[in-house]
Amino acid sequence: MPITSSLIALNPQDPVPLVEQIVTGVGQLVDKRVLRTGARLPSIRDFATQHGVSRFTVVNAYDRLVAQGYISSRRGSGFYVAARKPSEVTTSGSCQLEQADDVLWLIRNNFRDVSGVARPGYGWLPKEWLDASAIQKGMNELSRKSGEFLTGYGDVGGHLPLRQYLQQKHLTDIGVNADINQIIMTNGTTHGLDLAARLMIRPGDAVLIDDPGYYALFGYLKTLGARLLGVPRNTDGPDIKRLEELIQEYSPKIFFTNTILHNPTGTSTSLAVAHQLLQLAEKHNFYVVEDDVYGDFHPANAPRLATLDQLRRVIYVSSFSKTISASLRVGFIACGPELATQLLDLKLLSGLTTSEITQRVMYQILMKGRYRKHIERVRTRLQESRGLVMQKLEQCGLDLYAEPAGGMFVWAKLPDELNASEVATQATRENIMLAPGNLFRPYQEPSSWLRFNVAQSSDDKTFNFLMAQCKKVN
Repeated sequence: MPITSSLIALNPQDPVPLVEQIVTGVGQLVDKRVLRTGARLPSIRDFATQHGVSRFTVVNAYDRLVAQGYISSRRGSGFYVAARKPSEVTTSGSCQLEQADDVLWLIRNNFRDVSGVARPGYGWLPKEWLDASAIQKGMNELSRKSGEFLTGYGDVGGHLPLRQYLQQKHLTDIGVNADINQIIMTNGTTHGLDLAARLMIRPGDAVLIDDPGYYALFGYLKTLGARLLGVPRNTDGPDIKRLEELIQEYSPKIFFTNTILHNPTGTSTSLAVAHQLLQLAEKHNFYVVEDDVYGDFHPANAPRLATLDQLRRVIYVSSFSKTISASLRVGFIACGPELATQLLDLKLLSGLTTSEITQRVMYQILMKGRYRKHIERVRTRLQESRGLVMQKLEQCGLDLYAEPAGGMFVWAKLPDELNASEVATQATRENIMLAPGNLFRPYQEPSSWLRFNVAQSSDDKTFNFLMAQCKKVN
């Protein structure tokens, strides 16, 4: 028999899109066996009528439920709860990988090594821009040394001389005073974000994130069962008015934000906005994770939240993966003493230590001045490329969100008639990998925006393609 009463409660005022509310609600009913295998769901028309939503919303939700294996479609009959193996059913406390399907698809495609492909949507520097010789020299110097570092686990917090350098040079340069025990080495920024998220978040917790923002983080937070609350991003940082509304309604525990040369917009949080954000964090008792992975690309000493807060409520995360080498996987966390102790314990439980060998190589690169010279060269090249790429994008008919002060990213808008996801799909058929704006939204909401990496946008076929797309609607 078909189900005729209202299945779930929907809230149009909730920042979580209605499609996501339907998918989550029906999925939970199946997981809890409220809906049994073989139960017939309302037709698309009936569901839309019963819940006061559009048919288009129901179509999208049912498509996702089919893709996740919760329901199946029978031609001419309708939608039914699908038979699921016990291993496929998740509980609120388990890792929900299916929640990150869209993000995982993009990450897998980014790591595919296909020749002849233009990569304006990629999130890192081309290999030709990186200084492999600096890494080779560091490794050669290290190979002539002997010691337990070659075979042992090393310091649980990370290579001490490197942490001292970060304490006395990097953190001091941006105005942060920290004890050596407040600095923990990680396997890149992603590892640092992972540790902070696992320590702070439980299933169902409200978590603030940039909107648009870092899609891999969104995917990971969903696997933890977090309820994502997107904070709109203005040219000067998070929208403070909307942030305060979300805080008052949902009492979040934590806010993940990319302050300097934000991914994907390329903008940086202003001093005024940073002060307001920290005042809200203090007033409403939540932590802020500051992702500063792109900060070294900025030509000036831009204000960090960690500088203003001095690590009381800010967990500062950064790495050298974007600037010198993703392969070395050298990153770090800086935070308050009590949190540092807890994060170090979690690091030990989940992965013991991080590689002292790669940290020693990075230390050599820093101490010999090779990193500073490399960054100066990259900043110059980015500045030159950025101006050229922005000019070409405008000539193609795209609107620029802002003119970034530095970094890799430019955020540009297609004409309103074009959907970025559809344009990106068509681009892949022409061996062009674009980064559509919907992937940078918390729940992949439709978007007309595209992110461009100016260091990866030298191929004319990208601009020829974009111009042809824009001419179709002009």
